Amino acid sequence: MEALFSRLADPDSESWRLAESDILREWSRSGSPAMDLLLKRGEDALDRGDIPAAIGHLTALTDHAPDFAAGFQMRASAYAAAGQYGPAIADLARALELEPRQFAALTQLGGMLEEIGEDERALQAYRASLKIHPHQQEAIDAVARLERAQTGTDI
Repeated sequence: MEALFSRLADPDSESWRLAESDILREWSRSGSPAMDLLLKRGEDALDRGDIPAAIGHLTALTDHAPDFAAGFQMRASAYAAAGQYGPAIADLARALELEPRQFAALTQLGGMLEEIGEDERALQAYRASLKIHPHQQEAIDAVARLERAQTGTDI
């Protein structure tokens, strides 16, 4: 994983997309086929817009695999879709505790903090995410937007 993160963080790397894909694939593996199935069911329910089912599947996952960061990060997405930012932010905190380099969780946290008006904390989360993965367009755009707002140059 260290080599993948090195390639991902290199702003001049041509292979960052492959490194990103490999990291995300590795993170999505719990080590248990049953837990991987719960993750898939939660993702599928979220994609269908069935938020209660997504939260149910992902809660079962986090209950049975409390050291699987991807479960908490995905459940945070479901909670956020339900407008439940408190539980979502708590789940992202747990995901980041388990895997501090979880750049997607940091970017997601930035988005939620921005949504609730915590712009300075959002900016910190986005910047932390970009230190790990400097190619994330969503985080790049968010930093630029928040920095413009801070300096009063946002139109």
